[in-house]
Amino acid sequence: MEKERTLVLIKPDGIVRHLTGKIITRFEDAGLKIIGMKMAWADEKFAGEHYGKDIAERHGERVRNGLIKYIQEGPVIALVLEGVDAIRVVRKIVGSTYPNDALPGTIRGDFAHVSRDYSNSNEINVRNLIHASSDAKDALREIKLWFDKGELHSYKTSHDRICLDE
Repeated sequence: MEKERTLVLIKPDGIVRHLTGKIITRFEDAGLKIIGMKMAWADEKFAGEHYGKDIAERHGERVRNGLIKYIQEGPVIALVLEGVDAIRVVRKIVGSTYPNDALPGTIRGDFAHVSRDYSNSNEINVRNLIHASSDAKDALREIKLWFDKGELHSYKTSHDRICLDE
């Protein structure tokens, strides 16, 4: 397995709840390397590019529109993480999309709890703190959307030297 890259977004609710440091620490503790990081505000056009039409096809237009609105509520911290099997590792750390289904020890399991049913019956967004690329194709598309090539950095960490024999 080669090293891969993935995109993580700490959504506005994660930022206003002061969870940014705790969230980033989870990834660093696992040995993932931050190779890009910035804070940004997404406007409606950009949010619509991030949450593409495929979201509406899978979950409906109401869900897509809610996600577009949700990501515009405040600043977002965008991270590009790199590591062996990074996409799968990040998704395990993040936990299930629906916080009430997320296991304890995951970001969503520890810091959120609202269910899909509650959100749908009240027509509100599932506030799940974080976005993580779902697969390699999405990671590539999302990283290119959020970061220019010059914003991604290469360096060695102690984890690289000790655990990966680099």
